[in-house]
Amino acid sequence: MGGPDEPPILLMYKPAAPDVAPAVPPPSSRPDAELKADLQETFARLKRHILRRRPGEDLTVLDDAFAFAKARHGGQKRQDGRLYMTHPVEVAEILIDQNLDAVCLCTALLHDVVEDTTPNKEEAAVLLDEIRTRFGPEVARCVDGVTKISKLEFYSREERQAESVRKMLLAMVSDIRVILVKFGDRMHNLQTLGSMPVENRVRTAQETLDVYCPIAHRLGMGKVRAQMEDLAFEHLDPDAFREIVDKIAGNRNANEEFLQEMKVTVEQKLKAESIAARVEARLKRPYSVWQKMKRQKIGIDQVYDLLAFRIITETVKDCYAALGVIHAEWTPIFGRIKDFIAIPRPNLYQSLHTSVIVPGGQMFEVQIRTSEMHRVAEDGIAAHWKYKEGRKGALSEDQRVTWLRQLVDWQKDMHDPGEFMSTVKMEFHQENVFVFSPLGRVVVLPQGATPVDFAYAIHSDIGNMCSGAKANGRIVPLKYQLQNSDVVEILTQPGTTPNRDWLAFVKTSKALSRIRHFVSEQQRVRAIEIGQKYLESEARKLGVTLNKVQKARIDEVTASYGVAKMEDLHSALGFGRYSARQVLAKLAPDQVQTDEQAPAPAAKAPGRKPKANEHAIIVRGVNEMLTVRGKCCNPILGEPIIGYVTRGRGVAVHSAACTNVRNLMYDAERKIDVEWARSVSESFLVKLQIHTDDRPGMLNQFTSILAGESCNIRNLEAHTDHKSVDDDALVDMTIEVRDKKQLDKLMMQLRRVSGVRDVARRI
Repeated sequence: MGGPDEPPILLMYKPAAPDVAPAVPPPSSRPDAELKADLQETFARLKRHILRRRPGEDLTVLDDAFAFAKARHGGQKRQDGRLYMTHPVEVAEILIDQNLDAVCLCTALLHDVVEDTTPNKEEAAVLLDEIRTRFGPEVARCVDGVTKISKLEFYSREERQAESVRKMLLAMVSDIRVILVKFGDRMHNLQTLGSMPVENRVRTAQETLDVYCPIAHRLGMGKVRAQMEDLAFEHLDPDAFREIVDKIAGNRNANEEFLQEMKVTVEQKLKAESIAARVEARLKRPYSVWQKMKRQKIGIDQVYDLLAFRIITETVKDCYAALGVIHAEWTPIFGRIKDFIAIPRPNLYQSLHTSVIVPGGQMFEVQIRTSEMHRVAEDGIAAHWKYKEGRKGALSEDQRVTWLRQLVDWQKDMHDPGEFMSTVKMEFHQENVFVFSPLGRVVVLPQGATPVDFAYAIHSDIGNMCSGAKANGRIVPLKYQLQNSDVVEILTQPGTTPNRDWLAFVKTSKALSRIRHFVSEQQRVRAIEIGQKYLESEARKLGVTLNKVQKARIDEVTASYGVAKMEDLHSALGFGRYSARQVLAKLAPDQVQTDEQAPAPAAKAPGRKPKANEHAIIVRGVNEMLTVRGKCCNPILGEPIIGYVTRGRGVAVHSAACTNVRNLMYDAERKIDVEWARSVSESFLVKLQIHTDDRPGMLNQFTSILAGESCNIRNLEAHTDHKSVDDDALVDMTIEVRDKKQLDKLMMQLRRVSGVRDVARRI
């Protein structure tokens, strides 16, 4: 049973904070001598921390790394006024808390040296070589992997972020310690975000939830993921965060009394059955509570499973015995029993989950696992890098690294940053279903996956030749969504090829990648044929003999269009990106009169009047080209947008976050750069749906907020939510906004109204 060293009952979330005594004046007001002394004390504290965990450790290499990084960073300071070098040292402290090895600690001390002290790519390479010489290839590899790509010119922040994430994923495949250091870096940045401008805080917090937390989850690092989620949530929605924390604190005494009483009861019941176990009581985390409130559109008073227990045993047999004890004592809630011991999650997480209800109506969750399962659940893949085990490099046999390697392989041909980031996020965030092959092989797929996803998961050739499928012995459509425990059989037929329509329903990166590649190749062949005929036909009309055009001239023209050879230009013509007349004017300028302002044929639509907002979007490098905003996502000024060349309708413009984009962008040649015009005076119509308490005065508060922002209401409807058992209402409104910034501000103000459950944008 639990002893005196067991963790106390966790009753309230407390965000981590930098180790600075409150009596010390703000760093920005302190003299440099004090800041230097503070840095030295911080490093000394790190060394004491290491020696407490690993007595007798040789700290020479860390002294060298600290001196090297300190000299490179010089007098650089952070936003809060402290010497910049305190950040790498405190990152190393976070990593030693996880008991990671000396390579990780050296990387932590050096991780910003290349990024923040070199002005260009050439000097960065020289500095990396010096690090390799002084600290070894492992440290140099990890430092390079953690370093963001900032020495190259990118068109947008999204492009830079995508390439930095791509680089980090590639580095993780060869050495997972890259992401372990990155997690420490991100954790410390989140802890010290308070000194940053609001825009930077929100951007960093959102990136954490979009990229880093899902990676931590897929690598099984539950403790790191939980800490990052709560820290990010605190900055993304401080009002909601504070409401949850205050509510939990307000019930502290009642919760503590209940948890202590139940903990003693559980321990006694287990002891009576001779089950050796440690029992921990805890509360649901703020971010987890908020997710449930948002998902179920309920208030915090309706979150009944805030309380949870964890039972840690020594054997798997005891886990199932403990589950029997819990169910014998309290009534289990139907549908809430999950066995992740028999069928582990893809990140190797194992545990038994159940929720029970006690007399009086109080519900609580119970997780049951062995001590080894608990270690893996908390630390995930980092458990294999504990210093005491002396593990080095990547674990090639680890299922989590195998998944990562496959992900990198599937995405290596994605050149569009928006597509890359959206696909990576989709892969990271998905929940899973467990299905079986006819031979009993367990295949883990994302929720909503189809037989086509299953076929590609088995083998690419099976996916390419898929002609039908059976689930549990019955023929099912290829877009059928697989359910847990389905037995799936794929029917194949020689000569069958992937269908473009599959892109609308497949869920896995592998299936998307393989289908897109096939469809893209087929479309390209057809586009080259159409483009060549189009160019030859226009040449005959204008009296241009293409055979007489010199090769040097052809090479010059193709280069001017940014393509390598003539067939690439034929492909672009076939997709409608350029006008054949404009191309011929460059190939034979003496024979063809051109008007550079004339739109390409794909942009023409005779007799059609432009719609509102069309002139708000321009195609980069092409004048007066017709653009049409996608109805599926209704992009507004300020949102990242993507252009897609259509046949006969000009350029369809979608939000970069549009769910249809991944289906449309199967061929990179049909993507075209678009941007918002510099001056846009039109307003944009946006539909909002507000889920709220049904009480007097709500509409008055909503309209007052809109009036305060000079926002016009085009339509408003309010009605009772008949699907809800509570006293709820739905308010649908169509409003005019200037841009996304104003929309975000309005939605935030509406969410802050007391009684509002959710505010969502509708298309």
